[in-house]
Amino acid sequence: MTDSTTQSNEETIVKKPDEQQGLDIQGHIKIFDPSTDEVYVDKNNAIHYENFSKALANSIANRTTGFIEEMHFGNGGTSVDATGIITYLTPNSTGDNANLYNQTYYKSVNDQSSLNTDTTRNKITIAHTSGTTYSDVVVSCLLDFGEPSGQSAFDNTTTVNDTFVFDEIALFSWEGTAGAGNLLTHVIFHPVQKSLNRLIQIDYTIRIQSLTNFVDS
Repeated sequence: MTDSTTQSNEETIVKKPDEQQGLDIQGHIKIFDPSTDEVYVDKNNAIHYENFSKALANSIANRTTGFIEEMHFGNGGTSVDATGIITYLTPNSTGDNANLYNQTYYKSVNDQSSLNTDTTRNKITIAHTSGTTYSDVVVSCLLDFGEPSGQSAFDNTTTVNDTFVFDEIALFSWEGTAGAGNLLTHVIFHPVQKSLNRLIQIDYTIRIQSLTNFVDS
């Protein structure tokens, strides 16, 4: 048997790429007064990975649902005892029906939505640096002097149970009905009052990063 015949009968081993990949999603929220630059909250938030995975799938499939549409506000994320000690509840990040503990207000932050009445100050921008494996989705929301309707005149409340003393915020996807989307993120923080005499700006950043390890085996 010749060498060439032996070679032709040998099993050819074809190396196939084994691509292992992950997706990391992180969120950060900053709440401040844009007129004074006083910062009320500056912290990371929880991600609802199940709902976020569905939202990403709908987005890349060019469906009419799944994209970020609204910012929801609530006052049920904390409790304060008689001595003033604040207890923080756990952010809701699991379950199909996840929601705020007690939602009291919401507004559209999607600058491509007809439901957004101020697309200059309530908007979504995307930031990406060429060559990096992450992109940032920055959601900006301004609560102007006159919103929400029915708020107190001054930020001097003595109770954290007031309707517009916020201690939880979430981003919601659009699922076909205003105010009834899926919770994508949830953050709980020390109570912050919204009143007629103050502006409140919320900058909510979601970083989506691809974690890839390409192994040639």
